[in-house]
Amino acid sequence: MNDSLSAFDANEYDDQIKRTVPFYEEFYKQVVELVNIQFHTSIQWLDVGSGTGKMAEVAFKNLSFIDRFVLCDHCQEMIEIAKERLQGNPKTEFVHQSLFDVDVHEIFHVITAMQVLHYYQQKERISAIQKCYQALRENGMFITFENFAPNSEMGLNLFLKRWKSYQCLQGKAEQECDRHIARYGKDYFPIPVAEHLEILRLCGFRACEVIWLSNMQVGLMGIK
Repeated sequence: MNDSLSAFDANEYDDQIKRTVPFYEEFYKQVVELVNIQFHTSIQWLDVGSGTGKMAEVAFKNLSFIDRFVLCDHCQEMIEIAKERLQGNPKTEFVHQSLFDVDVHEIFHVITAMQVLHYYQQKERISAIQKCYQALRENGMFITFENFAPNSEMGLNLFLKRWKSYQCLQGKAEQECDRHIARYGKDYFPIPVAEHLEILRLCGFRACEVIWLSNMQVGLMGIK
């Protein structure tokens, strides 16, 4: 059963996503490095669309100053997997809730959204990021890793072929690769990098930067 927006069942998500998205593990390393540079005392962290809890696991393994880590996901099965993964860590909290139902203000030092926002059309995406902005403290950091849309049709065709090649090299059947690529623009909605940055500025972030980019994925940061 899969009541998340992902193409993958919750129980197979971690394995399948690594075979589908190049440099997937690197996303989490980049987040941890950035947080470690920006913060030095106890922090509260919210991970929206937290899935199987990988962001929390990597954060706790590498950072000693996390005081509270809230995992928020609308898929109960994902929440249960995350609870098992984190094995009763007393600094974790689990919220079975859509991002659009988050209604807190100026609580968190860090908010992450890993491969979440591309499922939303523009108005929903802006609304979701505004929710994150409101939940951040002043000088808080929002970090998101997303798919992005190339700037030209030629670029898109080339990048999609490259993406298919990667998946095939990971052992996925060609038909499976084709089905996943066919979801582009239908089940999830990538936007150009410039538009990603413009939405962050529109939502009020005073510093908006690309922190990582490769293939068709981009890491972005906004500071409140």
